[in-house]
Amino acid sequence: MRIIVKVGSNVITRADGRLSLARMAALADEVTALHEQGHQVVLVTSGAVAAGKAQVSLPKTVDPVARRQVLSSVGQTVLIDTYRTLFAANGLNIGQILVTKNDFSSAEHATNMRQCLHALFAYGILPVVNENDTVSVESLMFTDNDELAGLLATLLEADQLIILSSVDGLYTGDPASPDAKLIREVAPGEDWTHCVAGVKTSSGRGGMGTKLAVAGRVATAGVAVTLVNGLRAGALTAAVAHDEAVPMTVFLPNKKGDK
Repeated sequence: MRIIVKVGSNVITRADGRLSLARMAALADEVTALHEQGHQVVLVTSGAVAAGKAQVSLPKTVDPVARRQVLSSVGQTVLIDTYRTLFAANGLNIGQILVTKNDFSSAEHATNMRQCLHALFAYGILPVVNENDTVSVESLMFTDNDELAGLLATLLEADQLIILSSVDGLYTGDPASPDAKLIREVAPGEDWTHCVAGVKTSSGRGGMGTKLAVAGRVATAGVAVTLVNGLRAGALTAAVAHDEAVPMTVFLPNKKGDK
């Protein structure tokens, strides 16, 4: 299968905001196993800004846009080098791709990106994708990497998009409420937006509302979407296998050609 795996900052960072090498290593092991099984995997990863914060201390007076650009510029080198080291230990080469929203609105850029990804697949190289925060400001920014992953899933006509978050899936209300129940499966066309008003994950620009919107669009395009808790050991493997013993929400795809 062709699988897009999106991992959020809250999954690969510790409580102090620094990168969690243990979680990143576990993720690298699971992705490597999928690669060895013959799957084509794209890893969409957040974490550059978080990694930058651990390297650079900026005055509070720094302009917010400049702050994000500096932290992401410094942090991206740390993030990608960490992944390179972890995957190299597993015998897997990675290729870095940094994109902006404009790359998907330009037919030429989108075609070039698709060709690059297919070339990486052909040579057994794992694409690691992130937003280019150094040049993405306002109109060029994705809502978050959920949107980026969704656009990639559609561009590549993937079989599955897996979103590794800090929650078990989509709930009928605030996951912290004892009355909220996990929604295991969402059929094409089902609307659960009333359940996610004001519900956000622990970090990042988006939240559960963004995840639901992205999942709906991608499933409508014919790609299965799975939302699962990336803090659980083996969550990625379970999502690929549709392991019913692990809490997750699966958005069933439309059949190809259906609207």
